[in-house]
Amino acid sequence: MCLTLKQGSNLTPPLKWAGGKRWLLPHLEPLWVRAASPRLVEPFCGGLAVALGLRAERALLNDVNPHLINFYRWLQRGLVVCLPLVNDKEVYYAYRARFNQLIKDPHTAASQQAAELFYYLNRTGYNGLCRFNKKGEFNVPFGRYKRINYVRDFRDYRLPLQNWQFTAGDFGDLAVRPDDFIYADPPYDVEFTEYAKDGFSWEDQVRLARWLAQHPGPVVASNQATARIVQLYKDLGFELILLQGPRRISCTGDRTPAPEVLALRNIDRS
Repeated sequence: MCLTLKQGSNLTPPLKWAGGKRWLLPHLEPLWVRAASPRLVEPFCGGLAVALGLRAERALLNDVNPHLINFYRWLQRGLVVCLPLVNDKEVYYAYRARFNQLIKDPHTAASQQAAELFYYLNRTGYNGLCRFNKKGEFNVPFGRYKRINYVRDFRDYRLPLQNWQFTAGDFGDLAVRPDDFIYADPPYDVEFTEYAKDGFSWEDQVRLARWLAQHPGPVVASNQATARIVQLYKDLGFELILLQGPRRISCTGDRTPAPEVLALRNIDRS
């Protein structure tokens, strides 16, 4: 089934995204409003739940996944999906093969067809996972959904996203301004590291925390509250808030709340 977005409705994240942070918005919005920064910066923008939820007028949104960023850039142009969208196993694997063929070439990797296929794979693949092997190939298996409400017409996203800049690369390369509000939600400190072909190591976690600590403007970081993450941000002078976050994806079916930490710097909460 394919839907068209209703005019005037609040925009929701266009993708199904593991580890989405919509549940954190009640904690983040007061910090964002109090900081009154002119621009939101997300080094790991993921499914756009935070940027859309905070209704940021201006934003610099980055992700290491270039195919995700390509999809968002096509959203800015008013994407209308022409690809037949069907919840079928044979079609899924044919589309996955076509997508992996397109992303081998930098020119076709940035095409509208690649963006449409990325959307289809995201909505149809197993649990909304986004996973690539060491060769850079998307390798998520077919999902188990009985019914999928696909969206074809994304033109309602064009205006809200017009002042957002999307980049694909390492967080350390971002052109951050002193008064930017940075919200960082990196891959969690867990074993799963296949979101991008090069992964996200403990060394990257340390490098990120130190990079955030150097920013003179407001900073919020979220991560799973492992002992070493808590100690890392504590040692760098961050204010820590411990929360119980939802666990949406688990191979064992475990939905026990997972301990999470918000690490804050340069934010007056009084």
